[in-house]
Amino acid sequence: MAFQLPDLPYAYNALEPHIDARTMEIHHSKHHAAYINNLNTAIANTNMEGKTIDELLLMAGSNTAVRNNGGGHWNHTLFWNIMSPAGGGEPSGALATAINAQFETFENFKKALSQAAITRFGSGWAWLGIKDNGSLCVCSTPNQDNPLMDIATDKCTPILGLDVWEHAYYLHYQNRRPDYVSAFFNVVNWNAVSANYAAAGGK
Repeated sequence: MAFQLPDLPYAYNALEPHIDARTMEIHHSKHHAAYINNLNTAIANTNMEGKTIDELLLMAGSNTAVRNNGGGHWNHTLFWNIMSPAGGGEPSGALATAINAQFETFENFKKALSQAAITRFGSGWAWLGIKDNGSLCVCSTPNQDNPLMDIATDKCTPILGLDVWEHAYYLHYQNRRPDYVSAFFNVVNWNAVSANYAAAGGK
């Protein structure tokens, strides 16, 4: 079955004033939809058809269209679901403990993720992920790459992703990427990130 555009778990205007409605509408209904359409076209009538998105990411190095569009689909699906109009604040429970163990303080983690996002040259993503040994890491990837891909330099399972393509923020923030990155922390759904952490094996 062909991949389909997932519904957002909130309205386009729900993340205002931090992320504006027009940006959300274009980002979801145009950009994410285009990645899905292009991915479906790329895998049609090939040995990749019928594979899950996670399986396709492990084949990304052999197919540029799957790398770009499969990554775009996976990355955005995560991105939508780790934001919420009731977001912000700090995580609790096991995730908070893990962040403090790895980064010493939540503020240190915020600085690390912000630095990864702001210094990513051109378009790409910043990630909080969990490694195979259970430790947390912050990294970034170019374009629509992610740390699950077979070609990834920094391997981990992302539990939070921050989109720093210009289409994610330019209508509202123009060239002020640091302001967008700062605003992002006001909409992070830490319950969802904690659920991703647990699903990835975090304890």
